[in-house]
Amino acid sequence: MRAVVYRGVNDLRLETVPVPRIGAHELLVKVAVCGVCPTDIKKIQYGTVPPPRVFGHETAGAIVKIGAGIPSPVTRHLSLKVGDRVALHHHVPCLDCHFCRHHAFAQCAAYKRTGITAGFEPAGGGYAEYVRVMPFVLPGVVKIPAKNSFEEGAMLEPVNTILKAVRRLNLLPGDRALVAGQGPVGLMFTKILQLARIRVLATDLLESRLRLARKFGAKWISLAHRMGEGGRRPGEGLFPLDAAIIAVPSDDAVQQALRLVRGGGRVLLFAHTKRSEVGSQKSEVGNPFSLSAAGGGEGRGEVATFSLHPSSFILDLASICLDEKDLIGSYSSDFTLQAEVARLVFSRRLDVRPLITHRFPLAQTAAAVALAARPTEDSLKIIVAP
Repeated sequence: MRAVVYRGVNDLRLETVPVPRIGAHELLVKVAVCGVCPTDIKKIQYGTVPPPRVFGHETAGAIVKIGAGIPSPVTRHLSLKVGDRVALHHHVPCLDCHFCRHHAFAQCAAYKRTGITAGFEPAGGGYAEYVRVMPFVLPGVVKIPAKNSFEEGAMLEPVNTILKAVRRLNLLPGDRALVAGQGPVGLMFTKILQLARIRVLATDLLESRLRLARKFGAKWISLAHRMGEGGRRPGEGLFPLDAAIIAVPSDDAVQQALRLVRGGGRVLLFAHTKRSEVGSQKSEVGNPFSLSAAGGGEGRGEVATFSLHPSSFILDLASICLDEKDLIGSYSSDFTLQAEVARLVFSRRLDVRPLITHRFPLAQTAAAVALAARPTEDSLKIIVAP
């Protein structure tokens, strides 16, 4: 079969590899579509994992074989048979460890195992014609209804990560939230928040993205660089926010959000997934970052300087302590939300179809990744179709 093999930094090659061999209770799925995800882009561009691998984990396709001749492997959720159109889920937590008991599924050791491969070290495998689905991730498989497309099925995984992040904010109907960045991820955040009756302020650097944000439910829009200081927008009165979601890897957006959210608010990081160059280094006093304090005295607080490459991130610690603001992160998906995500997408309450703007054949996967890494004004979600 054909597969796009990662051979090194920015080195993707279309190769002929064996069709994966499957064991008992495993599935062989013919890939129909696979979305291009920013996490795979970072691995490809920065070489954070050793080659060779076949990436691609936002995958949907059809079951063509079940291991050991079993007619229908049964999971807790459904039975599967040859011919079923399915959306795949490459990580499933154990639901029993310390992290799972604290609902931090992405930190679970079992969750970190990848259960789908097209060969080599398991890495999702969606940039290939066939993938092997291992038994421990079968509970994450979702059948695609006849009225829905493979592309909608491939969007379940990214939608899951977004719904998980929204739930972490614990917002109430009528609250106000900033979504910084209106690419495909930001637009899905905007829509899911709007469905939860949260009033959304959408920001971006492009007017065209802001027009889309209106269609996806944003109540207010603003070019990012025109956002005012101290919780004000130009020409408007006080504009308190209860939460901010940073859907772009911008430190400046984080700083702005911390200023804009009111006391008791939350700022959620969603796109800061590349560790800094000093993240694994030690300072002279043995800390993973250098910390300097200024100010002091009641009400003045301290200002911490976190030495990040290429610049420093300044955090007013009093805004966290006195103003009771939370700075939190959210990464990857929540397996327990799979059924809810499927209802959201397949009912088209969240209609993901308008987000898919470019479709590439398997042979042009490198071009698909390049476009997703440097999107144009008219590009949103990028799909590879073997």
